[in-house]
Amino acid sequence: MKRFLGITLGILTAIGGFVDIGDLVANALVGSRFGMSLAWVVLLGVLGICVFAEMSGRIAAVSGRAVFDLVRERLGPKAGLANLGASFFILAMTVAAEIGGAALALELATGVNYLLWVPAVAFAAWLVMWRVRFETLERVFGLVGLALVIFVVALWQLGPDWGELWRQASRPAPPPDEGLPTYFYYAIALLGGAMTPYEVFFFSSGGVEENWTRRDLSVSRANVLIGFPLGGLLSLAIAACAATVFLPVHVQVESLDQMVLPVALGAGQVGLALVILGVFAATLGATLEVALSSGYSLSQYFGWQWGKRVRPREAARFHATVLIVMIVATALILTSIDPIMVTEYSLVFSAAALPLTYLPVLMISNDRDYMGDKVNGVFSNTLGTVFMILLVVVSIAAIPLMLATKAGQ
Repeated sequence: MKRFLGITLGILTAIGGFVDIGDLVANALVGSRFGMSLAWVVLLGVLGICVFAEMSGRIAAVSGRAVFDLVRERLGPKAGLANLGASFFILAMTVAAEIGGAALALELATGVNYLLWVPAVAFAAWLVMWRVRFETLERVFGLVGLALVIFVVALWQLGPDWGELWRQASRPAPPPDEGLPTYFYYAIALLGGAMTPYEVFFFSSGGVEENWTRRDLSVSRANVLIGFPLGGLLSLAIAACAATVFLPVHVQVESLDQMVLPVALGAGQVGLALVILGVFAATLGATLEVALSSGYSLSQYFGWQWGKRVRPREAARFHATVLIVMIVATALILTSIDPIMVTEYSLVFSAAALPLTYLPVLMISNDRDYMGDKVNGVFSNTLGTVFMILLVVVSIAAIPLMLATKAGQ
């Protein structure tokens, strides 16, 4: 049972990475505009995050240290600081979006404007991070987030034309009324969402929080091979629901209430209640994941005591970092900026920063000084190298495509 519950770290990480507020709407928007023609990007993202998350989990289990803990030591202070700066900026943007997303879920449930929920959500998230044990945090939010499986049930109940969905997925090309630049812009956004940098920060730091050792390598791999494909499945189900309901009538999904409409149509009131619960758990869980990652990355770079495995007074700078990030993110959302837009921009910036995150993972997992006999094999190195080349191309193209397409408009 302990090993089974240990898989919830991967579930929480995957839900936070694949189905946070931006990805919820982004996958629905892609489904409503492009059908399933971008399903290949989700599959590619699942493979990529599995490759690098397995490396980062192995690093944590073998060395007893998280990825960012080794970045400065392995790359030097200047390269490490560049990595930290880019990552921290993206993390702060994403925390703001997730707080707004959880508040939007509460607005759907209560009818009360989401801005009134923002301070309460932020305070609740901070209180959980300060007082709740890491194992409890990951298990509760990881498992409750599984309510989003209702998208799979709703898709079945909608009775889509499975042959048409397969035709769209097997012929990856934009519809006649969509241009290639916009198609590839959303492809990059989806890939950035699937391989968001904070996923490996949180996953490897979580392994250290749980005191993983070499004996836990099987738990680490189970987290990767169950959690991340599950997140990918949910993403595909969201896109397929939107493709079934909205694509035939040429309606573009642009809000959270539109995104959950197919579930209400397919699974009724019970399904709607479950999807709202799942959205709230996923976005609040992502808030915890990203805010903790901000504290992990800064503390590990500067060599501060960090983590929830020690008392708050012993890791004061770690908890102060998390608190400051929460305050700044809350203030940003209270300006009434659209939280979904913030996340969509953060996905593109994440894509641009991907090589900075994953190159150190690839390097450290090949270093015998840290890994001993658990260095990468030929298969892992081949996949890692191929993905590094792809991520460099993506990072070069991300910002120009965002500007050229006016963020996919």
